[in-house]
Amino acid sequence: MKRTSIFLAGVLVLALASPQLVIADEERPSSEKITFLVIYRQGPAWPQGKGLSDLPLNDHGKYMISLYAKGLMKQAGPLTDDTGGAVILEVSSEAEAKAIVADDPAVKTGLFVHELHPWAPVAWEEYLKRNEPGSE
Repeated sequence: MKRTSIFLAGVLVLALASPQLVIADEERPSSEKITFLVIYRQGPAWPQGKGLSDLPLNDHGKYMISLYAKGLMKQAGPLTDDTGGAVILEVSSEAEAKAIVADDPAVKTGLFVHELHPWAPVAWEEYLKRNEPGSE
C-alpha cells in the first residue's frame, strides 16, 4: 500500500510539473481537446446477481461505436471484475462530456451510473526519453 501511495504521489508531481496538462476551460483554445475518464458502475436497473455480459447493452455498444467514429471516444471497455466499465473521451468541453454521458442508453435506462473526471494522461514516452542515458 505504501509503494502505491508513493507511486501515485510521484505521478501527481510529474503531472503538476507539466503545465500543458492543466489548463482551465476559459484559457483553452476552442480547438484543443480535453480528456475525460468516465467510470461506469452498476446502476439501479442492473439486475441483481447478473454480470456485465448478461446485460442488454446492444444500444450502449452502438452508442460507443458512434462516439468512436466521431473521434470523441478514444478507448472503452469493461472492468474485468464484471462491475462496470471505463471510457476515455476527448471533447471540446466539460459540457460536451456531460451531454455524451447523459445520452448513453445504458445511463438513460439506469443500467449504469457514472463518474466523470477530467483527466490528464501523462506522456510517459517523453519522460522515458528524458531519463535515458546520455539524454542530458
